[in-house]
Amino acid sequence: MTTRREVLQLGAIGVVGSVGAMSTLGMARMSDPVPTPSLLAPANMPVPYAGVFRRPPELVPYATGFDAGDPARPFAKFALTQKLGQGKFVPGLSTTVAGYNGIFPGPTIRVNQGTRTEVRIRNALPATALLHSGAFNTVTHLHGSASLPQFDGYANDFTTPGKFKTYHYPNWQAARTLWYHDHNHLVTAQGVYSGLAAVYPLSDRFERAQLPQGEFDVPLLISDVMFKADASLGYNDNGHLGLWGDIIMVNGVPWPTMKVKPRVYRFRVLVGSITRSYRPTLSTGDPFYVVGTDGGMTPKVEAVKSWRQGTAERYEVLIDFRKYKVGQMIEMRNLSNKNNVDYANTNKIMRFQVVADSGSAAGSISAIPMTLDTGASPNAARGGLHAMDLTPGMAVAKRELRVVRQGGEWTINEETWEDVEKSGFSKVFASPPSYSVEQWTITNASGGWFHPVHIHLIDAKIIARNTNGGKPFPWENGPKDVFYAGENESVTVLMQFDTGAHTGGRYMIHCHNLVHEDHDMMVQFSVGDWRNNDPVSSARPLVDTTPLGAFPPTYRPLYPAGT
Repeated sequence: MTTRREVLQLGAIGVVGSVGAMSTLGMARMSDPVPTPSLLAPANMPVPYAGVFRRPPELVPYATGFDAGDPARPFAKFALTQKLGQGKFVPGLSTTVAGYNGIFPGPTIRVNQGTRTEVRIRNALPATALLHSGAFNTVTHLHGSASLPQFDGYANDFTTPGKFKTYHYPNWQAARTLWYHDHNHLVTAQGVYSGLAAVYPLSDRFERAQLPQGEFDVPLLISDVMFKADASLGYNDNGHLGLWGDIIMVNGVPWPTMKVKPRVYRFRVLVGSITRSYRPTLSTGDPFYVVGTDGGMTPKVEAVKSWRQGTAERYEVLIDFRKYKVGQMIEMRNLSNKNNVDYANTNKIMRFQVVADSGSAAGSISAIPMTLDTGASPNAARGGLHAMDLTPGMAVAKRELRVVRQGGEWTINEETWEDVEKSGFSKVFASPPSYSVEQWTITNASGGWFHPVHIHLIDAKIIARNTNGGKPFPWENGPKDVFYAGENESVTVLMQFDTGAHTGGRYMIHCHNLVHEDHDMMVQFSVGDWRNNDPVSSARPLVDTTPLGAFPPTYRPLYPAGT
């Protein structure tokens, strides 16, 4: 009998074969991924820096109010429709994407801390997926949110076409850059690569008082892609090793040029690639100023010439454009890292063009502060601690996660999500009590490749690496939920299992090289009483009987194209 996994693998090979040369499943060597450049004609190939930068549209809620009429308990309701759309990524041709509201990136959702949100997500996709032969089921994960398990995007909690699910997000955490993306088991890579990804910035009073806002607060969702000759999406996962496209996109524009004023800008840099990691640097040699990591602001601002960033990691950086002349061009380049397949132009990300500032200087930053007030844990009254205040002496347990390729599958401690499924979803890596502190070490024992390991629910503090003299890298000194484990590296982290006001549940741990996650590098842990808040049965998707136009999207006015 053919297993579900084998069916999906065969479907993926069919797509790969139409893109370019590809080894048969299982024959690609770990050390020899197959380069798969785009098959576009020269007239259709994007030219670096010719594209105009754009910001993703910002979604307006369709309803707002206060729970029980209490002004201290605001809520906002949003609606998204997962559907096919047409993207203009390459000159002269259109590309079919599967996106939130049919666009890539999907709409940005901006929320203030303490505003509870409900996000109604309708699956209006066709029966068959774009990049595999299976059903176009979807799961939505708000990455970085301490959500209840049934709203966390559990891999098996899928919504079929024609149904919807309303996700509830508490938004009690400190300000940070979250993002929402598909998390459907075995085909997460194809779902995200098809276009199901978007940014969700969370703001608080500390962040608003210290960091650039509005026009000078800019999301950068960086991804890479390969196109077929007709501009449809190509796909090649190199026998489950990874996918490396030859075209770098920022917010869905290949190598764009952004017009910037001589001000200090804050960039929320999110790697939305399936596999590729990046090492951004400026062509001028000037530093970036790291002010935020996955889980929010860093206590100390760090000036770095470049930093290493894997899939799903978020770094918030400041660039000071005041030192440049009007008309000057500054490139954000990519120095790359090990385990990448690079092409002629993957050493480029985007370009900035300094333009005159005809507006008021109000809102500019006169000096970059070297320390930031991150505030206390929002759950301090329940025993919650800020991740950067954790110390090794607080840990009540020490555990190791060993990531390795074994038997043709990527594994964590020699287990996969298939083992979790076979256990009836009861097998867990650990069962810490709510608000307890533990020390986990992630060890890359695969001998090659890097693994950006994502732990759901938590913010953690990196306390040690077996590289960099045993210390975290300078850009890592903030709360994290994705941990870059390079070749033969180990990284040790402290985390508190802060569940907010709820009692806990089961949460996933996986590699965010999404090809690795799908084959099958994912396990789970439980917090508190895992029998409560079942991630699959507690909030089931419903048949959608409303017409497609029942929740017409409204977007906030944005800044002129190119800025």
